[in-house]
Amino acid sequence: MTALRHVQDSDYYVVPMATSDDFEEWRGHARLLLMADVPSDRVAWTEPGGSAGDLFSLGDCRLPAPDGEVPQPRVSKRFMDIARIVLLNSDITRFSLLYRVLWRLQTKPRLIEDMADPDIRAMADMARAVRRDIHKMRAFLRFRMVEEESGAEHYVAWFEPYHHILRHNSGFFTRRFANMRWSILTPRGSLHWDGEILREGPPATRADAPGGDPAEELWRSYYASIFNPARLKVGAMLKEMPRKYWKNMPEAQLIPDLIAGAQAREAAMVKKGALDMGERPDTLEAIGQAIHACARCPIGEMHNTAVMGEGPRDAAGGFSGLMIVGEQPGDQEDLQGRPFVGPAGHLLDNCLVEAGIDRSAAYVTNAVKHFKYAQRGKRRLHETPTAREIDTCRWWVESERKIVQPKLVLAMGASAARAMLGRTVSVAKARGQALPLGDGSELWVTVHPSYLLRLDGEARVQQEAFFRNDLSAVAKRLAEMSVSAGL
Repeated sequence: MTALRHVQDSDYYVVPMATSDDFEEWRGHARLLLMADVPSDRVAWTEPGGSAGDLFSLGDCRLPAPDGEVPQPRVSKRFMDIARIVLLNSDITRFSLLYRVLWRLQTKPRLIEDMADPDIRAMADMARAVRRDIHKMRAFLRFRMVEEESGAEHYVAWFEPYHHILRHNSGFFTRRFANMRWSILTPRGSLHWDGEILREGPPATRADAPGGDPAEELWRSYYASIFNPARLKVGAMLKEMPRKYWKNMPEAQLIPDLIAGAQAREAAMVKKGALDMGERPDTLEAIGQAIHACARCPIGEMHNTAVMGEGPRDAAGGFSGLMIVGEQPGDQEDLQGRPFVGPAGHLLDNCLVEAGIDRSAAYVTNAVKHFKYAQRGKRRLHETPTAREIDTCRWWVESERKIVQPKLVLAMGASAARAMLGRTVSVAKARGQALPLGDGSELWVTVHPSYLLRLDGEARVQQEAFFRNDLSAVAKRLAEMSVSAGL
């Protein structure tokens, strides 16, 4: 940049932005600064009505004039695209961040591709937050009808964005609600559409928006009718639709009661024994025949074979009184028709021997009876069953437990634990302790051996040690149970 005018070290500039979301304004200022060879650390940017702080309180608000022969700077389209979104972020550092990256791009043209760079990561984070806010506004804004003095219908919505997205979203709403007369009110400004012309207005307050309209009761009835308790995941719902937006959505008033009702129905299912398929089979042989014909979930309709549990068939559950539950059969289990005969089974056998547990005296089965997989050429790759699939198959593993009557159930992995409890638990939090199953037996939770096979190095050594400790604790507890029972 030898042709550019050099700025003395004592020179710095304060750039007061007239608007918070005008990319072209920022772009014009940044172009002049770049052409005048002003480093990014010699520039302070201010929000409309804001201050750059004491450090730049005496800075020059007049932008430098570049030499006439200086060429226009050029940057990649990728930078321009992300910069337009970043500028809408409410973080006060966004102007300086963008100019700093722009300055660095002059000597490192491929910098924008380096996601390990702190500035590029910061831009990506800001852009992600803005895009999320744009989506939330489009998804959760609710119009309410207000009748004007002329009798015409006018629709008004209140929204509280985190970022400067109102003007950016205007095109979406004018296209989607082109035939409506509407206003969108926010603390950052307002938009008014009369069907032909879009006008901008000043900031508003929640009191300026209507509290409801007659159509909302119909909307709430519709929402309640389509609410699916079987697919309810409260954590995921709150992540997607934070409580902040609830107060402006008529259907949100129903959510607490709908959640409570869904949880009550789930509790009733757990108490009843998951999915009710009628009279339970009274022998393990009958269960084995029934699961081969079961197609109540998509896994049962795949090209696979149901795998029944195996172990002592007497009513006392064998010498150890132990039932071991895994997640589902794997490729080898499906081919051989027996549980835990693949690599995970071999690892389990070795660890059971070290813990002093006789596998042949335990009843070994899986929470899901069919192998769920994705076909990749000639290979069948394991896929984790969904909560609904586990809950459907829970009928069979519960039937096995009622016949085997173990004193202790070892659930290996989160899927197996859910099959025993009817709810999802954290393996890390549940392992190493006895959980009552309500019939006098205990549930102990540990990881699935296949999890250990996916680890390498020190992580594998450490987690295998934890797994062996879990099995040793189970062996000790079984011995205590045998003594108390007088065996």
